[in-house]
Amino acid sequence: MTAKTPFELMMEQAQEMAKAFNPAMTSFDPKGFEKLWPTMSKDAMEMFFGKGLSKSGLDAKTRLLLTLAGLTMQGAQAETPFRMTVRHAMEAGATEEEIAETIAQMSMFAGIPAMTRAMDLAREVMADKKDDET
Repeated sequence: MTAKTPFELMMEQAQEMAKAFNPAMTSFDPKGFEKLWPTMSKDAMEMFFGKGLSKSGLDAKTRLLLTLAGLTMQGAQAETPFRMTVRHAMEAGATEEEIAETIAQMSMFAGIPAMTRAMDLAREVMADKKDDET
């Protein structure tokens, strides 16, 4: 049996402390938390993140696709922000193909594992959206 790293021991301690403070934390699901955050309308996103910033600048869809590229470059480690960005990009008019192409493009810079992780997360969001529509 291999010894645990100091980080693994610290994480175990933190998890035990969280359980002691609030037993409900043992069943906390970040995806459930995401559902509490509403998807902004395309008009709201344009006002806050798109043409509202600069009349001749990037629209909200393009800004969100760029955000996805950046999150993919980080290895898609921030799952909740990544999934929410996919959701908002779709609401802003991005197609599944545009999202997939944005993520695939990053494989050249971030590597195949980062691209694969990002693509898996994006597919989850797309599947959830289809389930919500039926």
